[in-house]
Formats: sequence, structure tokens, C-alpha cells
Amino acid sequence: MTAIPNARQRARAALVDDIKAEAFRQLSEHGSAGLTLRAVARELGMVPSALYRYFPGREQLLTALIIDSYGDLADHLDAAAAAKEVHRERWLAVCHGVRDWALAHPHQYALLYGTTVPGYQAPQDTITHAARIPLLLLGIACDAWRTGQLTQPADEPWTHEVAANAATLTEATGLHDVPPSLLMRAVSAYTQLFGTISMELFGHLRGAFDNDTVFFDHSTTLLADLVGFHTP
Repeated sequence: MTAIPNARQRARAALVDDIKAEAFRQLSEHGSAGLTLRAVARELGMVPSALYRYFPGREQLLTALIIDSYGDLADHLDAAAAAKEVHRERWLAVCHGVRDWALAHPHQYALLYGTTVPGYQAPQDTITHAARIPLLLLGIACDAWRTGQLTQPADEPWTHEVAANAATLTEATGLHDVPPSLLMRAVSAYTQLFGTISMELFGHLRGAFDNDTVFFDHSTTLLADLVGFHTP
């Protein structure tokens, strides 16, 4: 039976939420390099020493923001995938969901997938949260293969080194029932998806296209084809 939080626990949780909300606001204005506990405390009317009782340092606050951001993105993508039944459409819905979230939360996206924050090393406990996104896309591809909605990947003319990478990927994911070539294609598509979004979000495609959305639609279609999803 889950214990019901008492008044002190609820007040603490509410204050932690306020601290993170202000930190996200400052992140959007100044970027991760400009985020300081002293500035957050000042905006909340707290002395810095009081804030340290909740977050011992800037690194702990950044970690909390990263975990929350991964969770928010992953929840958004889970909902996008759940709204579709055909696996190709689920894959495309997740791809578009990443872009939609990135455009709506550019500074959170930059915190997760942009330039490394100087002096900050993300702890191991962020890995599980980060893995939700690639595992969702990988899971859709594997489900499509298991249900006959994905073309059987051909044997790849791999070098020994690439084959070793594929074996490592199989062991890391535990997906021994699907072809290694499918896993490699799906992960390649995942990296290209985020590369395309990052290029757009950080201004590297500016002036290249009349309509970035049209280009993104085309790119994600190519990625779905690369993985092998059947076209309806």
C-alpha cells in the first residue's frame, strides 16, 4: 500500500517543482551555460543556502532537468505511437513527434541533444531515461518485423568490424529474435532522424529549402523505407 504524502512532503515536492520550473525558464532565456542556483534562488525569493537543501549543486539541478525532459519527450512519443495501429504509421508518428516536441521546447532539446554543458558530466542514472526514445523506435521496427509489416532485411556484405558492432547491439538490446541487419538499420535511421532535427533546429538548414516541414516529411519517408516498413 502506497503511503500518502504528508503536508511537509507535499510542500517539499511543490517547492522542488517550482525550482525546476524557474530553472527551465532561465534555461530558455540564457541556455544551460547561464543557469545558476543563485539566480534561481533569487527569482524564487529564497536565499541560496535554502535552495541547496533541495539541490546540493548546479549539477544535481541539471540532472533533474535532463531526466524530466527525457520523460516529457518519451511520454509525448508514447502517446503519438499509441494513436496509430499500422507500424509504419507509428514509426512516422514518433518521428514527427520528436520534431514537434523539439520545436516547442528548443532549449530542452538542446540540453538533451545539443552541445555538451561545460563542466557537467551526466550521471549513469540518466541513461535509462534517455534510452526510452531509441527503444521505442526500435520496438516499433521489431514489432513490424514480427507481424510481417516489414521487409526481411537482406544479408549485408559487412566487414568484420561492422558485424562485431551488430553483435554488440544485439547483446545490448537483448533482441536476439530479429535480424541484426534490422537493428543496424533502425539505429541508423534513429541517428539520422535526430541529425535532421538538430540541423533544422540549430539553423544549419536555413535558406536551403522553401519549406522545412516538406523536407522533414520526405526525410522520414526515406528513413521508414530504409528500415523496411511496408508502404500501405
